[in-house]
Amino acid sequence: MEMIDIALPKGRLGEKVYSMFEKAGFECPSIKEENRKLIFENEKLGVRYFWVKPSDVSIYVERGAADIGVAGKDILLEYEPDVYELLDLDIGKCRMAVAAKKGFYDNTHTTLRVATKFSKIAERFYAEKCRDIDIIHLNGSIELAPILNLSDVIVDIVETGKTLYENDLEVVETIVPISARLISNKASFQFKNDIIEKIKKALSEQVRNNND
Repeated sequence: MEMIDIALPKGRLGEKVYSMFEKAGFECPSIKEENRKLIFENEKLGVRYFWVKPSDVSIYVERGAADIGVAGKDILLEYEPDVYELLDLDIGKCRMAVAAKKGFYDNTHTTLRVATKFSKIAERFYAEKCRDIDIIHLNGSIELAPILNLSDVIVDIVETGKTLYENDLEVVETIVPISARLISNKASFQFKNDIIEKIKKALSEQVRNNND
């Protein structure tokens, strides 16, 4: 039987995603065993799963190492991989937002300093506003930037807003809602269409039932 390769994001989101695949009839019991294996397969069902860093899922799918995978909308917007986005799984929900110190006032006569991991998203957002910005690309603890006066604002993912609140920051604007998306390699979608459509249909039924 031809195998379908599925890239799952490591962590809590990946566990939720696998649970959806399991309910959809594509279980792989070995994935729940305590071990250090990276690849898990169920030959009978023709599915092979592997865990990867969430930001890498789209790379594996785009380059064909995985046929399908699940990636956050933030990753798809930032890296714009050449993949098909098949379904909003309606989990891992949060938002991409602009945050700043409480009481922040945007002086539009000056260049706005924006600290972020998501440079492309920030650039597009402010380009639409015709706002002159200076992007400061950081990889961690973005919240520190305005506190230490490295930036005026940050563009980052906000889930509960607790970290912002604890650091005297607040959301100024929401850019876009974020959630987990089922994505497919373009060639795989053509050559393994039957199984991919079957998976998509089973997952979309779960999404629909969860929203009823």
